[in-house]
Amino acid sequence: MPKTSARLLSLLSLLQARRDWPGALLAERLDISPRTVRRDVDRLRELGYPIVAFKGPDGGYRLDAGAELPPLLFDDEQAVALAVALQIATTSGAGIEEAALRALNTVRQVMPARLRRRIDTLQVTAVNRPAIRPNPQVDSGVLLTLSVAVHAREVLRFDYTPASPPGATDDDRAEPLPRRAQPHHLVTWGGRWYLVAWDLDRGDWRVFRADRITPRTPTGPRFTPRELPGGNVAAFVTGRFRGSDGSGDWPCRGEVILGLSAAVVSRYTHDGVVEELGPDRCRLVLGSWSWPGLAAAIGRFDADIEVVGPAELKDAFAHLARRYADAANGDR
Repeated sequence: MPKTSARLLSLLSLLQARRDWPGALLAERLDISPRTVRRDVDRLRELGYPIVAFKGPDGGYRLDAGAELPPLLFDDEQAVALAVALQIATTSGAGIEEAALRALNTVRQVMPARLRRRIDTLQVTAVNRPAIRPNPQVDSGVLLTLSVAVHAREVLRFDYTPASPPGATDDDRAEPLPRRAQPHHLVTWGGRWYLVAWDLDRGDWRVFRADRITPRTPTGPRFTPRELPGGNVAAFVTGRFRGSDGSGDWPCRGEVILGLSAAVVSRYTHDGVVEELGPDRCRLVLGSWSWPGLAAAIGRFDADIEVVGPAELKDAFAHLARRYADAANGDR
């Protein structure tokens, strides 16, 4: 019986891995006869799995989607992966923390004692980077609505609350504005959820904060997807968050020569260009929100610096030098 149960689990895992499986290939992968494959398929059907047989030269089997959820079977690796995913789901910002905990408890209860003990020893603590402001939670129903609209390629109508100015109180909070957009991608960035969409009223691409979206029903007509500038959603979103002027690039970008090897500098430079000039010398092109911020970011390498340009970066280094000198003199 244990051998049969293990074989059924292996068969189910194979059927879930691809759409169609020729019967002969299943028998070869499981090292059993085609007749045993047929018997095991019948056992899985009795458990509620909708397995369809197809005919032809390469006749075989397909696991279809069923109207009801049959008993779930996981191998050890799948169970551990599921436990990890559910434990770190509390950091997704999707408002599913309680549901993830209940799902983890449900899965744990139906697992054999051997596997349950393994999962109980797996305690994951997810620690987010400190933030000036906590990331807002997004209603899971909103995320589902946005995701459905993206998948169906339907125009989305929603109310969007603009960002409040710094120092604003609740009384100063901006009123939601009606928007119409063609939703293309639902993404996460820095612990927040965003909708990448073509704004129909403004005729341009926009990135909307999901926690500020209140969807309206029904959705609009279907649309033909557009191609994002650059063709890559990750590069597009990264570019939109770089420049405050909407150019898709950092407002301040400079070039320096550092007295460090390119191998060392590149490990700590995620958004710059590093060029090796010698064993302990490299060229660095980096961007930032401000010239003093760029100068401070370069100074953290604790190496000799030669500014190639522009002049604003040299002025920023001089400004910081005076500020640091005043701070040092004040400590004496």
